[in-house]
Amino acid sequence: MIGKNIFGIEKTSLLISSVFLLFAAGCGNGDDDKAVKASAGADFQKTRITFFAAASMTETLSAIEKKYEKAHPDTDIVFSFDSSGTLKTQITEGAYCDIFMSASPKQMNQLDTDEGGYVLRDTRTDLLENRLVLAVADGNPKKVAGFEELPAAVRSRSLLLAVGNSDVPAGQYAMKLFDYYGMKPADLYESGSVTLGSNVKEITSQVREGTADAGIIYATDARAAGLAAVDEADTGIVGRVIYPVAVLKQSVHADKARSVVEYLKSPNAASVFEEAGFTVIKPAPADDGDGKKAASDSSVTELKTGDR
Repeated sequence: MIGKNIFGIEKTSLLISSVFLLFAAGCGNGDDDKAVKASAGADFQKTRITFFAAASMTETLSAIEKKYEKAHPDTDIVFSFDSSGTLKTQITEGAYCDIFMSASPKQMNQLDTDEGGYVLRDTRTDLLENRLVLAVADGNPKKVAGFEELPAAVRSRSLLLAVGNSDVPAGQYAMKLFDYYGMKPADLYESGSVTLGSNVKEITSQVREGTADAGIIYATDARAAGLAAVDEADTGIVGRVIYPVAVLKQSVHADKARSVVEYLKSPNAASVFEEAGFTVIKPAPADDGDGKKAASDSSVTELKTGDR
């Protein structure tokens, strides 16, 4: 009799517990459900931010992504790295993008037009500055010393030079350099001494692998690839190498995209950029009419580059 009572009590307790759990599951609020699912490893809460960026930003933005997502586990940043011109074209042809970062103001300006454009102007920031360098293959077998040697070397076909094509900012900067030295694009290509890359990483790879004797790339890419830079282009010739970033109007997650852009201006991000060799651009003060200084509009830097 005692055994039956004990068995009955246990059976009843199990039944009551099961009913209670079912009731709790049915009546629990959404936050509790999300917490349970999140603790189980589900990532359904994450907001995906699509970020189109110049290929030269691959290493730094990938490192910053890890820092940001650790601090913001509800956000998943997905990058597309390529030449700024290619990415700009993809956007104008309908590709979805939350944030765009180019290696030159030119491509950003093409998206940021007075007729409306694609850019949320209050988010546009000139974030970084880079340098254009002449990088050489391991050991510098052709003993290249600087940009001044390039005209004669290209004409004599004694050197194979890797540069970016016409829609790559690195290539556009290089063309300014060639123009300064009186080298016409047609002469360059007909010489057989120039090989083209579709983005700066492709140019860098040609030099690193020794398929080109030298390449005109960014200082940060030369550093990342372990290449020696034997010369640096004068900004008076090629202009400043400025990287603007902005949230696009098409973004369906504009608030979170803004958060990512703001993080790029933080000390945590700055340390990554500076370690890679970038110069972080500090907002220039401007008179707000009361004798006080305020952050200036990014167009000041844009106009100095001569790309508009």
